Amino acid sequence: MSLRDLLGQVSRTVTAYVGDKALMLAAVSAAANVIVADGEVAGQEFDAALHGLSADPVLMKGYDALMLETELYEGIARARTRLGRAENLRHVAGIVERPANQRENVFLIAADVADQDGISNIEASALGEIAAALQVDGVGLLRANPVRRPPA
Repeated sequence: MSLRDLLGQVSRTVTAYVGDKALMLAAVSAAANVIVADGEVAGQEFDAALHGLSADPVLMKGYDALMLETELYEGIARARTRLGRAENLRHVAGIVERPANQRENVFLIAADVADQDGISNIEASALGEIAAALQVDGVGLLRANPVRRPPA
């Protein structure tokens, strides 16, 4: 094992302990932009975001539910202004060099938030911006991962 490999392994271990801030900010920011897209913050959307964030194995290694909730509130506060939504998109784009599965997970968290009552046009637009920032195929991901709703 080379020194570079060893340092990379140590870095990944430390990141797992202290939390992957870039990934967390990307996921929270994507969810926040979708939550605020239609102008109202619905409780179902907030709950879906927290559930999605909590389901991500990398995020759960470094963040507890309260930390994620706090970060989500901050992301929503940013998303209430154009400047804040742009900042959130910069956080999302900050992981563009990451493996595809991490970028896809961030998109899917945001998609679950949007799809509480079906994805509206304005939410679809926000998802499109998020997909572009992550350089993922948003439409393909939505098709490959349909919403599973319990029978009415």
